[in-house]
Amino acid sequence: MLTRKTILATAALSLVAGSAFAGGHMSNEMTIVSWGGAYSNSQLKAYHEPYSAITGVTILNDESSGTATAKLRAMNEANNITWDVVDVEAGPAMALCDEGLAMVIDPDTMLARAPNDVSAADDFGDTLVSECFIPQIVYSTTFGYRTDLVGSTPPTSVCDVFDTEAYPGKRSLFSYPINNMEWALLCDGVAKADIYDVLETSDGQDQAFAKLDTIKDHVIWVDAGSTTPQLLADGEVIMGATYNGRLFSLIEEKKQPVAMLWDGQVMDLDGWIIPAGLSPERQARALDYIMFATDTTRLADQSKYIPYGPARKSSAPLVGKHAELGIDMAPHMPTSPANLERAFLMNYSFWADYRDDFDAKFQAWLAK
Repeated sequence: MLTRKTILATAALSLVAGSAFAGGHMSNEMTIVSWGGAYSNSQLKAYHEPYSAITGVTILNDESSGTATAKLRAMNEANNITWDVVDVEAGPAMALCDEGLAMVIDPDTMLARAPNDVSAADDFGDTLVSECFIPQIVYSTTFGYRTDLVGSTPPTSVCDVFDTEAYPGKRSLFSYPINNMEWALLCDGVAKADIYDVLETSDGQDQAFAKLDTIKDHVIWVDAGSTTPQLLADGEVIMGATYNGRLFSLIEEKKQPVAMLWDGQVMDLDGWIIPAGLSPERQARALDYIMFATDTTRLADQSKYIPYGPARKSSAPLVGKHAELGIDMAPHMPTSPANLERAFLMNYSFWADYRDDFDAKFQAWLAK
């Protein structure tokens, strides 16, 4: 594994070579891993295409972020790292960093400064939750519901998901513990501030599963962010959980009879890691790309294509209109004041520590 000193030296050489985006001593091809769909398209428009136009670098897109942690572990075991930059959520990034599978990033030398010479560390602020993680966006997992299927009183609370009498019909939830366990405890009377303390105990876990038992027979369990929007569009569920960007597309672009429930939205961070163990040329290219793709302007540019809040403070004032629809994007961001008011903030450290154990328990519960 490369040391922090070696990483910093390589980054310095990359920048000294000339222009910040010069191609000397850097790979001319790179593989960037992300999630696919509208999100990968937003990265293509905001980051990949401009970077390739400047540098001439060929970017290969891989849509394996959903299984990135397991695959990076396998690549490390085989001593064959084929990815250069990988898009992951904050929790998995912390776990990969702890395992030595992701490079340490020094924001003072490896990330672009903000306007008025503000350091990247100050500009990203609390979103720098791991020394290996370079945040791009703040997104949320929340619920959409069919406006024509919920009756005359539409849902206003995330706990309405558990009310099968007032809102009969199928719901969809992701088939993993993150978010589901938090919502279950929240809707069983546990205060937001106490959720993770309770969830750390076996009694708390039993409480969450017991609450989920009350709707288990009414749930269609999904594995991908694209599934719930399709189920909503087809009328197979009356409400379902997915990413706010997916719901935005369903509502604003596809004009489906769907509305978004911001109450209880679980906010999370998504961003880049650079795998440890790359050759110097590939590492230099990855660092060069990261500096470009996470500057103030580029992060704001991504919001032209998808309603995820940019991770930099300096990017927020630059959020404008959708590139194709021409609508103001600020109100559609999870971080807008009105939407933020009733949000639930994920504990990244908790899930970095306990994800594997909870995954096993959750799958066992699903199989019952």
